[in-house]
Amino acid sequence: MTGPAPAGLDRAAVEECLRLVDLAPADAWDRATPCAGWTLRRLVAHLAAQHRGFAAAARGDGADPAHWREPPPGADVAAAHREAARDVIAAFAVPGVLEREFTLPEIPRPGPEPARGWPGRVAVGFHLLDHVVHAWDIAATVGARVDLPEPVVTAALDVALRVPSGPGSRGPGAAFAPPVALDGQVTAFSRMLAALGRDPRAHPDAEPQMFL
Repeated sequence: MTGPAPAGLDRAAVEECLRLVDLAPADAWDRATPCAGWTLRRLVAHLAAQHRGFAAAARGDGADPAHWREPPPGADVAAAHREAARDVIAAFAVPGVLEREFTLPEIPRPGPEPARGWPGRVAVGFHLLDHVVHAWDIAATVGARVDLPEPVVTAALDVALRVPSGPGSRGPGAAFAPPVALDGQVTAFSRMLAALGRDPRAHPDAEPQMFL
């Protein structure tokens, strides 16, 4: 990513997810989200685990699976998510973090050396994309609208367009569904969602106001 500091863009996406989770009414936690098969509770638990895992990776300890575990059943996932968000924001703010190597067990780096990690700048981009997309998932579930600045969306779109679209990377068991075809003029936010297999037309009121 170029332009604004990647860690600052990522922080905006993380904080937007925090804002949207805070809007969730008590009866929303067991609602289905656009993330297939996941309730809001499971989605927020996933975000908490990703924050902890990426924070550990930024500190050189991403290979330990303990850092990637979701909060246990019965845990206050909103509180766990909030605490984990503070952790990853702090980890990404450390000078030189973008030049470090991140070990991400869920995203093995292709090539002849499978143990290789990802450059920090690339890894932060993965985290950013995940949280921009999940911000929309949460907004659609709680009846809110995503509020993110254009540079964050542009950076997320750039990462989304680099996600492989072959059969091994999409579909059941993969992180994303096959891309969705959209007709006519399409916003950057909608292009990002469609590139990752989400149909923005399903929840148009969740899209950031600036793109409407």
